[in-house]
Amino acid sequence: MPNGLVFSSDTSTIDVDLVHRWLSEESYWARGRTRETHEAAMAGSRNYGVFDAQSGQQLAYARAITDGATFAWIADVFVDPAARGRGVGIRVMQGIIDDLEPLGLKRTALFTEDAHTLYERFGFQSLPDPDGWMLRWGTGYAPATP
Repeated sequence: MPNGLVFSSDTSTIDVDLVHRWLSEESYWARGRTRETHEAAMAGSRNYGVFDAQSGQQLAYARAITDGATFAWIADVFVDPAARGRGVGIRVMQGIIDDLEPLGLKRTALFTEDAHTLYERFGFQSLPDPDGWMLRWGTGYAPATP
């Protein structure tokens, strides 16, 4: 339990009300998302949370949309502002990578406007165009050279 943080890939542990509030009110990418849309997105995804080991309080959420064989898209990565600086973002990303790695995916993608440094530490790279997209090549795959 690094930094007293617990990672979970069990959707039943996710505080849906809290996550919906975070995303629909505090994120730049999902502001105004309806509860119905949020629940549908969760239903079609692998869902992840990071929790404080002592209090059990949820500190982060993320999800991955994947076919389970070739591709995944990591989305809705959110760390409670009060918990930032404790390594929560690192813990959620390491847990996601550990969960997806056994699938042998060729590519895992995400989009970010402001957290490039965090994702780069997990092997994600900026694409030549557009600047905001990032891609992490799976084990044994390399980007094509022009």
